[in-house]
Amino acid sequence: MSDVSVLPGSLAVRNLFEDLLGREVIVSTGDPLSAEEVTTATVAIFTDASQKIYGVLGMQLSLAANAGAALGLLPAGAAEDSIDEKQLFPNLAENVFELCNVFTSLLNKEGAPHVKLYQVIYPGMELPGDARAVLLALGRRLDLMCEVSRYGKGKLSLSLAP
Repeated sequence: MSDVSVLPGSLAVRNLFEDLLGREVIVSTGDPLSAEEVTTATVAIFTDASQKIYGVLGMQLSLAANAGAALGLLPAGAAEDSIDEKQLFPNLAENVFELCNVFTSLLNKEGAPHVKLYQVIYPGMELPGDARAVLLALGRRLDLMCEVSRYGKGKLSLSLAP
């Protein structure tokens, strides 16, 4: 089987966020998450049917908190409090988990192996070394700055395993 994995485009990511959050989301090219930012990021690990890492999505704490608050129709202050305390509150984490689960739809393509959400790692939890390596690797990756209207912005990095 040939490799039919394709990174989603920034438009697809924007559309997914806007559809899910029900508000405008501005997406632009961004810098990758740095190694220091990964420790406070929310990271989703996607695997194929054989449990092999397919890709890793990292969201800067500010993006995870803002998107989680917007998805839960919570005030922007809930996200700000979460960012100030450098942790993703449980109610926001639950919403971000759902966002990551829906994000899987951007990774599944006809004729390609089925990809599923394997695990979401929240700030303060230990990120497995293999997932960290994929997230920080050069190569097949998408790095964006996402701004959720009336909430705030943050980095999003998606890296597909080699």
